[in-house]
Amino acid sequence: MPAYRYGLLIKHILEHVLVRAPDKEIVYRDKVRYTYKGFYERVCKLASVLEEIGVKKGSKIGILDWDTHNYLEAYYAIPMMGAIMHTINLRLPPELILYTIRHAGDDFLMVRDEFLPLIERVKDKLVGVKGFIVASESKQVPETPLEPVYNLEEMMDKASPSYEFPDLPEDTDATIFYTTGTTGMPKGVIFTHRQIVLHTFAIALSLSGFYPSPVTITSRDVLMPLVPFFHVHSWGLPYAATLGGCKMVLLGRYDPGLALEMIAKEGVTFSHMVPSILHMIVNHPRVHEYRDALSRWKVVIGGAALPRGLAEQAMRLGIKVMAGYGLSETCPVLTLSVLKDYMAEWPDEKKLDVLIKTGIPAPLVKLRVVDNQMRDVPRDGKHMGEIVVRAPWCTREYYNDPERTEELWAGGWMHTGDVAVWDEEGYIQITGRAKFVIKSGGEWIPPLILENLLSLHPAVSEVAVVGVPSDKWGERPIAIVATKPEYRGKVTEEELRKHLEKAVEEGKILKWWIPEKFIFVEQIPKTTVGKIDRLKLMEEYKKIKLP
Repeated sequence: MPAYRYGLLIKHILEHVLVRAPDKEIVYRDKVRYTYKGFYERVCKLASVLEEIGVKKGSKIGILDWDTHNYLEAYYAIPMMGAIMHTINLRLPPELILYTIRHAGDDFLMVRDEFLPLIERVKDKLVGVKGFIVASESKQVPETPLEPVYNLEEMMDKASPSYEFPDLPEDTDATIFYTTGTTGMPKGVIFTHRQIVLHTFAIALSLSGFYPSPVTITSRDVLMPLVPFFHVHSWGLPYAATLGGCKMVLLGRYDPGLALEMIAKEGVTFSHMVPSILHMIVNHPRVHEYRDALSRWKVVIGGAALPRGLAEQAMRLGIKVMAGYGLSETCPVLTLSVLKDYMAEWPDEKKLDVLIKTGIPAPLVKLRVVDNQMRDVPRDGKHMGEIVVRAPWCTREYYNDPERTEELWAGGWMHTGDVAVWDEEGYIQITGRAKFVIKSGGEWIPPLILENLLSLHPAVSEVAVVGVPSDKWGERPIAIVATKPEYRGKVTEEELRKHLEKAVEEGKILKWWIPEKFIFVEQIPKTTVGKIDRLKLMEEYKKIKLP
């Protein structure tokens, strides 16, 4: 008799916590609190409900929800029964939400009641959607012209708390979602059970304290995700936290004040987020009331560069920070800024130089920085090139888009579109997106380095550096600066220019990199996932006349 072939399946992540920590809690705001044992029973009930309404292996279920306990249950129930979870980006415009539903070919939609009006407006265009599963905290479904409609909690109350999840092939598709690219239509990326499990183990190892780092997560930590569940599996941390048996705290819709309250009330010790969320929290008017709780809080920043000024502001509140990097196409984690052994004894200021970098590759990630001939650029921290990668969890394709898939995997390496330098230790530092790096007089100017330096000025709250047309140089940089409230109207272009000239004297940048203009604004526009919307800024300021 042949040996049993053990597949890498999402269900095995959940099975482990039922032995390791069945009584640890999952908390959704002040509305729901249960143990992992109770969570598993609801996962089984959800699978029973989905099977009852006609969900089969390969069916696609699109989800429109905040970060709720219902969404977390779907993270497991849907792929574990062999169906495919489509995490829909709530922050896309309605026409693009409709596009992703139709392009993915969703069979059912699982919708929080407050999003029913959005779906009702496009119901006649939802060709192929067989039903709508409605989640509501009141357990009542509002009147709606959609049909058929299923009341999730009503059906869960009647469902069996046991379900026999199949032994699927590990290469079974588990999830699909769409990139929020700044150009063109959203692109679908698919991940299998095997990819998600391997990614879970890699980030668990990287963050477990196996490597020296002030930012670690263990079974005794309390995770509060601050990356939406619809965005790249919330960077895989809900899966990793379940594997480790961490208490989990879910915020639903994000609110900085509520985040601070939950950190204190529930003992939250670990979160992950984009820089704009950290910026909102550390600048909240009541943040100093939570100093004791924040002194236990560890944070991984990704999605955009971590400015040193923001990192220092967080550290002054006692928050421990570290950067990471990945893409929607890579599940997403590629690098984390963990320290090397000999760095563990460095003073905090010197460690921070490393912790805010893009990082070193996570286990099983092969990463290169290459020129346009696919040749590795020198590891000298100066020569720029594109990051290309291979990892077990890179998406195999853009769904139903062979032309862009071929571009993505040109030469057998996944092309990230990110421009970076790397040093002799193997640490990567992104200098910008290929399409956003400024080319002036035939030479490159990296906007992220300028933004990082400007963030250190005490008046600067947020900053974006973008290129605008120049008759003489092709492009020149300008800086769009949001100042802190107490500095509004008090800081000048000349003061910020002198701040950068000091960096020139210290050899950190070249003088011709200094922006031509500094434009002061109250806030900087963001994309749907909280990143600086550089395309919008470039469009807004492209008419500025520069010599």
